[in-house]
Amino acid sequence: MRIVIALGGNALLKRGEPLEASVQRDNVSLAARSIAKLAADNELVLTHGNGPQVGLLALQSVAYSGVRPYPLDVLGAESDGMIGYMLEQALQNELPGREVASVLTEVIVDEADPAFARPTKPVGPVYAEADARLVAGAQGWQVGPDGDGYRRVVASPEPKRIVEIDTIRKLIDAGVIVICVGGGGIPTIVDSRSGRRVGVEAVIDKDLSAALLAVQVQAQFLMLLTDVEAVHEGWGTPRSRPIRSARAAELRRMAFASGSMAPKVEAACRFVEATGFPAAIGPLMRAPDVLAGRSGTRITT
Repeated sequence: MRIVIALGGNALLKRGEPLEASVQRDNVSLAARSIAKLAADNELVLTHGNGPQVGLLALQSVAYSGVRPYPLDVLGAESDGMIGYMLEQALQNELPGREVASVLTEVIVDEADPAFARPTKPVGPVYAEADARLVAGAQGWQVGPDGDGYRRVVASPEPKRIVEIDTIRKLIDAGVIVICVGGGGIPTIVDSRSGRRVGVEAVIDKDLSAALLAVQVQAQFLMLLTDVEAVHEGWGTPRSRPIRSARAAELRRMAFASGSMAPKVEAACRFVEATGFPAAIGPLMRAPDVLAGRSGTRITT
C-alpha cells in the first residue's frame, strides 16, 4: 500500500525532555526502527511535527540583537531541514540501499484565514505561567495553557494546497521514501495584489496537512502516530475508554482535546471521507501493529 505516516512530537521529543540534539537523535532512531518494518511491502511518505523545534529557533533568533528576529516561515524551513536530515539518516541506517529524500515543502494558506486573528498553535518550550507571561511581555508574543504549563501560541491557518506535490509524486513513483510537508509545511500565501508567493507568520497543523497530502498522493492508508495507545472517549474522566474502531461520522459526534487529539481525529475523518480508505491513530513504537489493526484506533467510512 501507499501509506502516509504523520509522526507526532514524540518522534523527536517526549514531554519534559530537554531540547537537546542528542535526545532528538535517539528518539528519531527509535522511531525509524518502527517505521522501517513497514518499508518492505509498502510505499512510505512521512511527515512530522516541528512545534518545539521552531519555538526553540525563535528563542535563539531573538537572543541575537544584531538583526531582526527571523519570521516563522523561515524558522519553519530551518526546522524542517534539521528534522528531515535526522529522519533521513536514521531511515537509511535502518534500510541500507533504500533511497530516502527530504523535500522542503511550501503549503498555501488563505491570507484571509480567521486563524491569523486567533493564535492557538503551541510552539517552543513549556513554561510555568509566571515565566510565560514574562517572556510574552518581553517578546510581544501570545501564550496559552498547554498541559500543566504554558507555551507560546501562534496562528494555525488551514492548509489549502501543497506547492511541491508534483515533485513528491515523482519521487514516490521512483520508489523513494519521501519526507515532506514537515511541521504542516512552510506557511505561504499567494499575495492578492502581486500574485506572488510570500511566507507568513504561522505554523500549520501537521495532521491536517498530512490528510491533504494523503489525499493528493492517492494514499491507501493514513497513519497518525503519537504517544497514546488509542483514541479515548471521555479522556481524563472516570468513564474514559479506548476506541478500537469507529466510523468517521461517529467520531465527529464526540468531543476531543483541541490542542492534541482533536486535530488527529479531524485529519483522519477528512482522509476517510475523501477517499474511502481507512486511517488509524496509534502508538509510534507499534507502527506494524497499528497497520494490522492490533493497536490504536482504526477509522473507516
